[in-house]
Amino acid sequence: MNSRNLSAQRSVRLAGLFVCGLIFAVQSLAQAYPSRPIRLVVPFPAGGPTDIVARPLAQLLGEELKQQVIIDNKGGAGGSIGADAVSKSAADGYTLLMGTVGTNAINGSLYKKLPYDQVKDFTPIGLVASAPLAIVVNSASPIKTLSEYIRQAKENPEAVVFGSAGNGTPGHLTGALFEAAAQVRLKHIPYKGSAPAVTDLIGGQVLSMFDPVQSVIAHINSGRLRALAVTSQARSPVLPQVPTAAEQGLPQFESTAWWAVFAPANLPAPVQRQLRAAVEKVAASSAYGEKLGNLGVLPNTDAREDLSAFQSREVAKWAKAVRDSGARVD
Repeated sequence: MNSRNLSAQRSVRLAGLFVCGLIFAVQSLAQAYPSRPIRLVVPFPAGGPTDIVARPLAQLLGEELKQQVIIDNKGGAGGSIGADAVSKSAADGYTLLMGTVGTNAINGSLYKKLPYDQVKDFTPIGLVASAPLAIVVNSASPIKTLSEYIRQAKENPEAVVFGSAGNGTPGHLTGALFEAAAQVRLKHIPYKGSAPAVTDLIGGQVLSMFDPVQSVIAHINSGRLRALAVTSQARSPVLPQVPTAAEQGLPQFESTAWWAVFAPANLPAPVQRQLRAAVEKVAASSAYGEKLGNLGVLPNTDAREDLSAFQSREVAKWAKAVRDSGARVD
């Protein structure tokens, strides 16, 4: 046998050994995972809506995986700082992101220079919770229904004012989606956060808001605000008497805040499968639903749709809302 044939055989054997070694390494990783605590990065300060969703998830996920899941609050830049940190972490399953509609659907269109790609830099694991927004007015307003709100906006273009937590927030962009669906023009007033906007709404300085249910439900229940509609396709269990916008003549209009677990890109398939199964099981559990409480945040109990497909639809929807609103963050 000549040297060329011997060299070729040696190369084939080495390639075979390499492939076997790679398969063994991936299998070993999956069998050993997790062998140490997992870090779940929450890209917002402690105590906010994302923190409220993440902390019970971390507890129950740790119990499911038989390993501690530690919350790491890393806020700033609309969630972009924390999301970027995860995107640049090792793809080994030990650093995860509590992603949101902002970090993984809106920010890619909203921010001029986002340090990460909201799709390519992550491995989607599972959707865990969602919450609709409520379209609310001051209870002293003569507007009683969504149709009256739309009629007033059509009769007085840009005279109907809505406040939001700030430019590019879900409340602002939901207003843009609503304008397109109802074919009206509203006047937007951005605030530095939801709380001051709600304060002015209660005080009569602004007419309306599109705000997450959990932010305004106490004021609705106290009678200070009137809910005209919720923005999900189904009524909210915490506001069963409030019809959806779809029920009131806007069948294609839907806007929800959502939370999902992501890992860095290129997470090994066996670890993906293990994490996905655990996250979906926790999200669908009665224990998780109970821990979320009665603020209007709903656990995702139906994992039939792949998170990547859901995310693709959301990215396209919010990109249009950003374009329509003209919102931009440098």
